[in-house]
Amino acid sequence: MQVEWYGQSAFRLTDGATTVFIDPFDDLTPLTERGMRWDYPAIEGVQADLLLVTHEHFDHNGVGAIAGDPPTLRSTAGRLESPIGEVLAVASEHDDAAGTERGPNTLFAFTLGDRRVAHLGDFGQGELREEQARALGTVDLLFVPVGGGPTIGAEQATAIAARLGARVVVPMHYRSDRIDFLEPVDAFAALAQRIERLDASAFDLDALPDGDTPLVVVPAAP
Repeated sequence: MQVEWYGQSAFRLTDGATTVFIDPFDDLTPLTERGMRWDYPAIEGVQADLLLVTHEHFDHNGVGAIAGDPPTLRSTAGRLESPIGEVLAVASEHDDAAGTERGPNTLFAFTLGDRRVAHLGDFGQGELREEQARALGTVDLLFVPVGGGPTIGAEQATAIAARLGARVVVPMHYRSDRIDFLEPVDAFAALAQRIERLDASAFDLDALPDGDTPLVVVPAAP
């Protein structure tokens, strides 16, 4: 499986001829108008067989950035049919106040190739509720926010990764040299048992080093 990070929480996952894209961004003018720096390159020339949107904030729901008209699952919950088979969409909140501050957030889980993948969007609860963890089950590849602020931070993300038994964990939604808000990845990386810091924003999951302990993979900022 090929994985590419486009910045923030936007990822392209490709297995064979099948591509899933999660949380694209498009026009980020509202951020720059607030005085925030956003230097991630625009998402261009990307096609997908399935598009997932975890919540309706403009740095996650820029569906216009993805070429064509792929089937799109957005901000929902349930066991949903898709071109790649069933997609599990688990209801959660963007804050630790039952969604009253920043609204709902969807945790997506699906199988691509022979791997179970979960993307937690802008998860902001203090921890996974028991029913959420039970629904997600064990995952092979986990994308988890670590930058604090409107989402969980390093310690919470580490605990969730352990609870879900993730073998490969990719942090997202944190400060990089492209943006000047959120917390950096450093605190999360410091808690990792094993870590691979990459020189590129894309990587081959099959080329990662084997090991008996979970691996944190930090792609380079695009």
